Amino acid sequence: MEILEYRLQSAGSLHTPVKRRLMRDFRWLQDPPVDVSGAPSENNVMQWNAVIFPNKPPTVRFLPKMFHPNVYADDSIGVDMLQNRWSFEDTTYDVSSLLTSIQSLLDEPNPNSPASSQTVQLYQENKCESEKRVSATVEQS
Repeated sequence: MEILEYRLQSAGSLHTPVKRRLMRDFRWLQDPPVDVSGAPSENNVMQWNAVIFPNKPPTVRFLPKMFHPNVYADDSIGVDMLQNRWSFEDTTYDVSSLLTSIQSLLDEPNPNSPASSQTVQLYQENKCESEKRVSATVEQS
């Protein structure tokens, strides 16, 4: 998840409607929107710190090297859920469903969505040898 941090600064005197407005906005923190937070600095109500969590899917990479038709050279995995369907507003897809999807893809590679032409070719031509290469790669790591 990518996090963006911002500093907001307002011009204005502490004895103006600006201060009243900022104090009213500060009460917003009791029930903030999803993926957004903010608060005034400790010493200056006119200077706020805010954090916005962009609505991006998580990044998934294998730490051990992988030899698999749906794993890219950088060890990321081609899971449709991460590329087309992930949304923080939609709770249909969560970490549990993501891991289940990855497990399923590891068990049953999708040759129609290859991340590596070499591994998908071996998988299609010789599944037994492909499985040996997968096991050997995992054992090496």
